[in-house]
Amino acid sequence: MSGWRIPLARPEIGGADRAAVDRVLRTDVLSRGPAVRAFEEAFARWVGSGRAVAVSSGTAALHLALQVSGVNHGVRVVTSPFSVPASVNPILALGGSVQFVDIDPRTRALDLDQVASLLDAGDRVLAVHPFGQPAPVRELAELCARCGAQLIEDACEALGTRIGDRQAGTFGVAGTFGFYPNKQLTTGEGGMLITDDDTLADRAARLANHGRSMDGSWLDQVDVGYNFRLPETAAALGESQLQRLSDTLAARRRHVERYNRLLEGCGLILPPVEPGISWFAYVVQLPAAASAAERDRIVAAMADAGIQCGRYFAPLHLQPGLAPLGYRRGDFPVTEAVADRAIALPLFAAMTDEQIDEVVAHLLRLLAEGKRASMG
Repeated sequence: MSGWRIPLARPEIGGADRAAVDRVLRTDVLSRGPAVRAFEEAFARWVGSGRAVAVSSGTAALHLALQVSGVNHGVRVVTSPFSVPASVNPILALGGSVQFVDIDPRTRALDLDQVASLLDAGDRVLAVHPFGQPAPVRELAELCARCGAQLIEDACEALGTRIGDRQAGTFGVAGTFGFYPNKQLTTGEGGMLITDDDTLADRAARLANHGRSMDGSWLDQVDVGYNFRLPETAAALGESQLQRLSDTLAARRRHVERYNRLLEGCGLILPPVEPGISWFAYVVQLPAAASAAERDRIVAAMADAGIQCGRYFAPLHLQPGLAPLGYRRGDFPVTEAVADRAIALPLFAAMTDEQIDEVVAHLLRLLAEGKRASMG
């Protein structure tokens, strides 16, 4: 995320953040101390959850959420192929089976009707909120309750997204968040698991600390766990960032609204700007007739101008590492069509109007060039 005139994303680190980290460095406690506890408590209040467990990454949070919800050998997890590998790697690591379902072309989240057509008792549904756009988690939670299944939310890109009077991540048995530098809130690396179930929270916290006993004994192991701990310095940075998160989300929303105004009518498929969305990324789509090659041409030309864009996402069912799952091109046509034509434009809180205007100007010129070329 450096070396670009206009990067795709940029972490927002201020003086208060540096001071918070420095305060930790002036103590003797760098792990499992008061900064982690304070971050967990503040985060749980902010999202409206009973408990929060800080961990080393969003992937670690997903792994623990799946494990404490009972995913193991033979348990089927219904999820989206329009995501990053972190959504499915923990399922496979735990021995579960992956059942992909195609997405809704508008929200790019799980297609509710397709989930309903195959969900069975004992299944888990891992609902991804892509780019901050909400999945239909209220309906999915009701569906899971009727079917005897369980809902877990991958809200790693949706911190602050509101669905009615609740936040993304609070509808399932557990929700997960990631704090990579491109996220709305960053701790460098890091993540959070939230739940209202104390039993699940306690087990997640225990597993994140090698499965050690929660009574404070360092050598007593009661579970087979991992080192998924979040350092004190990262937690201090996270709590500091949380204090201004509402302002960060508002700035990102203003940028998205400006993008949509400037790009209206240009032929791109623009994301719906609706109340409550927390914008992780601003992703547009080329028209239906466009190809992946045209998308790649535009991304490369933007890079030549010093503007970093991204192709979000590469469909998971077509990844070589997931070939043993047995999926083929054509299995999820909506995911494939969206992925072939999607372009993520730069988005970060400190963007200026002039930077947005420059991104749009370059993009419109490239779209016009492509249109002229297609007309011969």
